[in-house]
Amino acid sequence: MRGALLAGCRRFVLLLGLVGGGTALLSLVLGLLLGDSPQRSVSVGLYLVGSFFMLAGFAFGNRGPVSAKGIGAVPLLGARMVRWATHDEQEQALNESAIFVALGFALLVLGAVFDTHQKLA
Repeated sequence: MRGALLAGCRRFVLLLGLVGGGTALLSLVLGLLLGDSPQRSVSVGLYLVGSFFMLAGFAFGNRGPVSAKGIGAVPLLGARMVRWATHDEQEQALNESAIFVALGFALLVLGAVFDTHQKLA
């Protein structure tokens, strides 16, 4: 149990490093091209991507208990092509939602750390 928890934490930190680092790098380049300060451009980029991930997590978490039957099963007319989602599918949706929300929250906190316009304590 402890090993699985540590492995999960390692994967989350790796994901946070990849997404946060990529966001910071892209934000820094765009900020320098637009003439903004490096710290401000990184913080705004982290705020934007963190907000996006939190909204995505909210959307994934609010999926209903029904799923489409197969690929492209959204007819315009006729019978509905839906089925009840299995317990595993519902659990996976909640887990994905939790990952997106946690990642978004962590990016927002990192954005606040880099933000020069706001003082922390």
